[in-house]
Amino acid sequence: MIKTRIAPSPTGFLHIGTVRTALFSWIFARQNKGKFILRVEDTDLERSDSRFEKDIIDGLKWLGIDWDGEIYRQSERLDIYEKYLTRLLKEGGAFWCFHSEEELAEERAGQIKKNEVSRHFCKFRDSLPQNQKKSDFGIIRFKNNAKEDIKFNDLIRGEIAFSPETLGDFSLAKNQRAPLYNFAVVVDDFEMEISHVIRGEDHISNTPKQILIQKALDFPSPQYIHLPLILNKNRAKLSKRDGATSINDYRKEGYLPQAVFNFIALLGWHPKEDREVFSREYLLKEFSFSRAQKGGAIFDLEKLNWMNKTYLKSLAIGEAADYGLNFLPEEWQKICAKNKKFWRGIVKLEKERIVKFSELAEKVDYFFKEPVYPKEILSWKGKQIHQDIARHLIYILKLFEKMPVLAFSEKKLEKIILPYAEKEGKGDVLWPLRIALCGKKYSPGPFEIAAVLGKKEVLKRLKNAVGKIKI
Repeated sequence: MIKTRIAPSPTGFLHIGTVRTALFSWIFARQNKGKFILRVEDTDLERSDSRFEKDIIDGLKWLGIDWDGEIYRQSERLDIYEKYLTRLLKEGGAFWCFHSEEELAEERAGQIKKNEVSRHFCKFRDSLPQNQKKSDFGIIRFKNNAKEDIKFNDLIRGEIAFSPETLGDFSLAKNQRAPLYNFAVVVDDFEMEISHVIRGEDHISNTPKQILIQKALDFPSPQYIHLPLILNKNRAKLSKRDGATSINDYRKEGYLPQAVFNFIALLGWHPKEDREVFSREYLLKEFSFSRAQKGGAIFDLEKLNWMNKTYLKSLAIGEAADYGLNFLPEEWQKICAKNKKFWRGIVKLEKERIVKFSELAEKVDYFFKEPVYPKEILSWKGKQIHQDIARHLIYILKLFEKMPVLAFSEKKLEKIILPYAEKEGKGDVLWPLRIALCGKKYSPGPFEIAAVLGKKEVLKRLKNAVGKIKI
């Protein structure tokens, strides 16, 4: 059975790189009717935090990346690691190293000075120092006796080989109940029967160590797939400014999960067809590692924004209204809950004008409170005298006063005002009308706004605008 996993460490928030790995692992498992496992690597007790674990779980759920069975936590599996460490020590595959941190640091400095690979072949690998007890101090190391190159076939990169000389006697654990990454991950992948390990290319250097541990414990090696790193537009390491932030920050910013899902799928992979917007059903059908790239995947925030806007435009009004409501101040949410038609009218006007829902509150504030603006912006391109603006607004005001409330629709408003605007100059008439209603230089058209505001509020705002001019 195909079995994949995502194994984040709860020492930080869930970021784009981990999500991309989770997404590809999830897709591959689901395509093959296999299983996808969530394993939390929380053995770093000092840095692990439950709020980070919650962030990881919430982020995966938001994107619709579900896992099979329980959540595994390494901190609950110490007995298992101890069993295998004890076995390795007993069989001679591992040993206690008693070199101090100072000694190891001095050794590394010397190797760097000579342009050598940093590694440690320990003199304690075959015997303890005189009068030394294992309980005093030290770490457990792997006894690296390999002579031949360590090779593995990567589904994206082909055959990769490492000389065992470059690895030295590498560390396995701080003690028998405190495994380090390379040992714990080998044991977990074996115990959980992981068939395919999908991860970032920064883990390639860990793979030969893990293969040596697998051989020492008579474990089969899984198939390895190393994804390209995610880089910024300048092909440098992704920073927080570029997008290396928590996936839940995108959620709070008002990005749609389906847009983020689609965007992340294209970080290092492309479909056969020349298309960028597609559903998860399409991805589950078309995805293949044969179309994954070896070079760095470029994170482009502008592309994400474009994609989110594309998805936002396609949302049904009701769905957009329900989603967008969460991004309004609580007081406005209460107003919209009582008048759903009013809120849907607002969303219909604005959903194609925003990139993400966090922009919504600022763009629609004039629907919930009377706009504040200087009277000067009522002038179209600064060319009108105030008396003409007042004349146009008063004329419109009188027409609107005669209209029945139920007839106050966008089409009917346009029908009675447009002939006058075409006669007097569209910009000269419609600009001050729109500013009087919303107070913004950029907004939907005046007839659309007026229809949503309703007759009573429109008349009030037109009178206020006329009053500004006459002051």
